[in-house]
Amino acid sequence: MERFKFRHITFVILALKLVFIGWLVWEFFHSNQQQTFTFDKEFLLFCLAGFIAQLIDGTLGMAYGVSCSTILLQLGISPAVASASVHTAEVFTTGVSGLSHLYFKNVDKHLFLRLAIPGIIGAMIGAFLLSKVLDGNMVKPFIAGYLLILGILILIKSIREPLFKDEIKRVSPLGFFGGLLDAIGGGGWGPVVTSNIIHKGKTPQMTIGTVNTAEFFVAFFSTGVFLFFLGLEGWKIILGLIFGGVLAAPVGPYLIKFIKPRALMFIVGLFIIITSFYTIYLAVR
Repeated sequence: MERFKFRHITFVILALKLVFIGWLVWEFFHSNQQQTFTFDKEFLLFCLAGFIAQLIDGTLGMAYGVSCSTILLQLGISPAVASASVHTAEVFTTGVSGLSHLYFKNVDKHLFLRLAIPGIIGAMIGAFLLSKVLDGNMVKPFIAGYLLILGILILIKSIREPLFKDEIKRVSPLGFFGGLLDAIGGGGWGPVVTSNIIHKGKTPQMTIGTVNTAEFFVAFFSTGVFLFFLGLEGWKIILGLIFGGVLAAPVGPYLIKFIKPRALMFIVGLFIIITSFYTIYLAVR
């Protein structure tokens, strides 16, 4: 573990991003969609959604996928295409966010490995299930109900004097299920993984940085599965989310340096409660 350095993670992220950028550029110029692409109000809306969602995600360690997927579903896009678009954009936004967290030393290397590897496996399985078997909308209310309870517990814990721990046990299964639910629900890695680890007692700053960095690998491999089974659709959505998200990605890792752990824990708990209530409301209305 001592030989495993931040620069190794940085190198892998940069290498995978370059490969993905090259492939995406090739696909764009060999598709028919680039001929009809326009910079209109709809594109600016996707840019704004990507910027706001990534700003929240980089600061709180969650909600990029949830925010973007909610907007896309409201616009009538299918859960599978919405999830594929969000995860494609996340390869860029989480990569920049992860590199920023590495620069600001917000990453626990040991925790990163225990989350990233099982998270990749879970995300690939979830992407396959959503592409071929499941309806992601059926799963979301149950995930939201679980997160609502967890958000309340985190909020209560932040009001009291929280006891933070350096070592957190049994996080690999959490990484697996976080990746699985993230791919199926079009978002959820942050709320599921970040909230659970903070609830277990890890400091919010280190948790958010580590979870955000691991999310790049989860998004990269789940996107690969989506693109294999579904192909690439919605260039306007993808490019808008990428442009807005990349602009906001370095801001969140910088901001959390100035927020006290207890206050950050309170904000995370409150945000989980609000987003979970909204998800349940959309499911039952």
